[in-house]
Amino acid sequence: MRLAGVGKRYPPREPGVAPLDLLIELDLTVARGEFLAIEGQSGSGKSTLLHLLGGLDRDFIGEVRVLGCDLSALSDQELAALRHAQIGFVFQSFNLLPGLSALENVLLPDFFGEGVPDAERRAREALARVGLADKGQSPPAALSGGERQRVAIARALLARPPLLLADEPTGNLDAQTGEGVISLFRELHQEGMTLLIVTHEARVSHAADRVMVLREGRLAAEPGSKHPLESE
Repeated sequence: MRLAGVGKRYPPREPGVAPLDLLIELDLTVARGEFLAIEGQSGSGKSTLLHLLGGLDRDFIGEVRVLGCDLSALSDQELAALRHAQIGFVFQSFNLLPGLSALENVLLPDFFGEGVPDAERRAREALARVGLADKGQSPPAALSGGERQRVAIARALLARPPLLLADEPTGNLDAQTGEGVISLFRELHQEGMTLLIVTHEARVSHAADRVMVLREGRLAAEPGSKHPLESE
C-alpha cells in the first residue's frame, strides 16, 4: 500500500465556518506482509484513513495505491471486485445480521459479491480458523462479544484476501477477549498476510511490526517509541 500527498477535507456546514482538514498530506508505504498499527485518539481520522485505503471513500486528494492498483483510476465495479477478492474488513461494531446464523454471516460476502469458490466449505474453514467450528448454526444473540468479533474476522477471511484492514477491532471487548483477537492477528501475520489496524489502544500495537501515530491530521512515527500512546 502507498499513500502520496493524501488529504481529506470536509466542507463547512454553515457560512463563515472554516473547512475541516481531517487528513493532511499523508505519505505512507506499507510493505507486503507487514503488520502496521496506526494509533490515534477518537476523532483523529483513523477510521477515515482506513476507509480511503479500503476504497470505501473515494473523495480525497492525492494518490492511494493498494495491491498495485491506483484506487482513483478504478471504476466502481473494479473497486468493488478488488474489495471483494483482495481486502478483508473487520470493524469494531461486528456488523452481523441478527436473523442469520454465524455461518450465514460469514457467507455474506458470497451472497452480495461476485461469488467465492467453494464458499460454504471456506466459511466453515474460516470459522474453524478462529476457533468457532462448533458455532456455525448459532445466531449472534447466542454468542459472546469475543465470539461475534471472531465471526466478523472469519467473514473477512472468506475470500482468503492478502490484505486485512481492521478498525478498532478490540474496542468493544474486555482485556482477556481482546488478547485472543490480537493473538489471532499475530497468527495471520505470521502466515504472510498484510495487516493494517487502526486503534487507540496501545495493547493492540504491541503485536505490530511498526506503529504510526495520526495526530492533528498528520501521520508520523514517534522517535524513540514503538508504542507512542503509552507516554500520553
